[in-house]
Amino acid sequence: MGRAAVTIAVVLVIFALFFFVPMLRDEPWTPLRLAGVAIALVGLVLLAITHINLGESFAFGVQPKGPLVTHGIYSKIRNPMYIFVDVTVAGLLLAANLPWLLVLIPIWAIFQARQAGREAKALQERFGQAYLDYRKKTWF
Repeated sequence: MGRAAVTIAVVLVIFALFFFVPMLRDEPWTPLRLAGVAIALVGLVLLAITHINLGESFAFGVQPKGPLVTHGIYSKIRNPMYIFVDVTVAGLLLAANLPWLLVLIPIWAIFQARQAGREAKALQERFGQAYLDYRKKTWF
């Protein structure tokens, strides 16, 4: 199964939860919940595109592999996975009618920023000046 197919399968499983888990299924479809689904869908689509852009460079943890990815969404943002995961989670929390949990996202973002810093160090060690030049052209 290809990378895109796995990403699509995960997305479908997450959204299926809203129709099969009684606690989520029985919640009324308020405007806030509908907005949460829309936000989560946008986040998931962008996350899937980001995952596809990474191609063979995708890795868990701090272990750069493959070429330095500077195309697609990576031409503008160095760490789009973190951003789009946060957008997706925020949407899912709204869709699950748990907006009070949104206060945890800034705390989670601190951990992501620390991880991004470790990844940046590893990428600089592997790609040197090419990575430093790339950093100057991109955000986060």
